[in-house]
Amino acid sequence: MTAPASGAPLADRQGRRIRYLRLSLTEACNFACSYCSPHPHRAGDGLPREAVARLVRIFAGLGVERVRLTGGEPTLRPDLLEVVADIAAVPGIREIALTTNGQLLDRLAGPLRAAGVLRLNVSLDTLRPERLTHLSGRAASLPRILEGLAAAGRAGYASVKTNAVVVRGFNEDELGDLARFAWRQGAIARFIELMPFGEGEPVPMAEVKALLGAQGVRLTPDATRGWGPARHMRGESGEGAGRLEGLVGFIGAMTESFCEDCNRVRVGADGALRACLGGRDRVELLPLLAQGDDAQVAERIREALLAKGDRHDMAAGRGRLLPMIGTGG
Repeated sequence: MTAPASGAPLADRQGRRIRYLRLSLTEACNFACSYCSPHPHRAGDGLPREAVARLVRIFAGLGVERVRLTGGEPTLRPDLLEVVADIAAVPGIREIALTTNGQLLDRLAGPLRAAGVLRLNVSLDTLRPERLTHLSGRAASLPRILEGLAAAGRAGYASVKTNAVVVRGFNEDELGDLARFAWRQGAIARFIELMPFGEGEPVPMAEVKALLGAQGVRLTPDATRGWGPARHMRGESGEGAGRLEGLVGFIGAMTESFCEDCNRVRVGADGALRACLGGRDRVELLPLLAQGDDAQVAERIREALLAKGDRHDMAAGRGRLLPMIGTGG
């Protein structure tokens, strides 16, 4: 095995610096969310642990500093804590984040933090149990998700965020409640525009902001930026002793394109690189890993990023996009 070639930091054809790897650990999921994969997905274990660690080392050698672990549902990996510890030990990786549906978080929040996860995103599309069942299937338990969020609040993460995909006719009437709930937990509330991977009708981000205002959330500009695509505003609700405030994040992939400052690359649970979430191209990395030459893997990663378009074209790709499940969002 040879070390990846050093040189210029990883960048795409437009010169956007790539510092952030989103890595799907498994295609398996215990939910069946209609906007992602409307049938429960029982897949294999995804990338072997040693392949995960090796890929992260290669990306770190190219200047990647942050890794987000996704799925499917990453907490279904039986070796998740070991995978996190391996990544935390890679020189150059400054931060590990994880996105989860929260179903197993009540028992994993503390161990994940101890293993090295610094930031946590938890899907919370509704506060109504019957709606959650309709959206995500009978396996989804709102009480367990809320217990998991409480455990995360006690575990000492640098940040906890709640993610709500806004679907017309489903949850647009409880956006204010979702924001206020997140703030009570010390979390950032985030609202995500539905993308054309599954079922449902999207609600544009401009309308989401108007709905928040109508539901008692006053929004003002805020310059906060994280590693990802969310644009933030400061939110306030209520008066006097009952006043709540916190950050609100908006991810409007379809109506408020975030492509101009993209800093991300994705590797699916199958080991294939996706330069763009809205693209249809895959680069198989596992066969290159099997050949034992990290420098060759690094060069192939560079080539794939240099072929990346200047922006996604998800609207035109409806029905032909790579599945969200296993890509990790």
